[in-house]
Amino acid sequence: MSFNTEEKLLRGCKSGNAKAQEGLYHHFSPTMFGICLRYGSDYHTAEDILQDGFVKVFKNIPNFKNEGSLEGWIRRIIVNTAIEYYRKKTRSFRFSPLDVVLDKSIEDIQLINLERDELLSLIQQLPDGYRLVFNLYVIEGFSHQEIAEKLQVNLGTSKSQLARAKKYLRKLIIAQRASEEQSLQHARSYSLGYV
Repeated sequence: MSFNTEEKLLRGCKSGNAKAQEGLYHHFSPTMFGICLRYGSDYHTAEDILQDGFVKVFKNIPNFKNEGSLEGWIRRIIVNTAIEYYRKKTRSFRFSPLDVVLDKSIEDIQLINLERDELLSLIQQLPDGYRLVFNLYVIEGFSHQEIAEKLQVNLGTSKSQLARAKKYLRKLIIAQRASEEQSLQHARSYSLGYV
């Protein structure tokens, strides 16, 4: 049997067909791995989240009711798996103290000029709590209320983590740009024979 459409893959997976499961995995895993890379601190963590997520996908696929897209349904499972991964890893999130007043002057991060891989690398450098809230709010589009409910934290915690994630990212971007400029200046000096 050929599983050349998403609908056929879905039917095959619901009936427990291993070839259909393999096809579904190969069809969606590249996109889902990109999501896992944003949540994971490194490549291996992202792989673990992806594998755990797809185990849940195959376990729960009989419950998929064709309401909304299959990709969106899988994405929710992957994001929830990433959240669960950090809950297990840390036992309790290491969020910053709540008594810090939010810096209302923080501007939105200027990410327009960053390449995709460059941005991903910077996001992976965020501390776990910052990275999780940043992804949920900025990338996934959850509200602070939804994030607070998902993570079982105070609404203010979600807001402060996002503000701090942005501030941290800004520092990383500035440091990276300074390093690039220094390398460029060194290369210019070298080519002119000053070094």
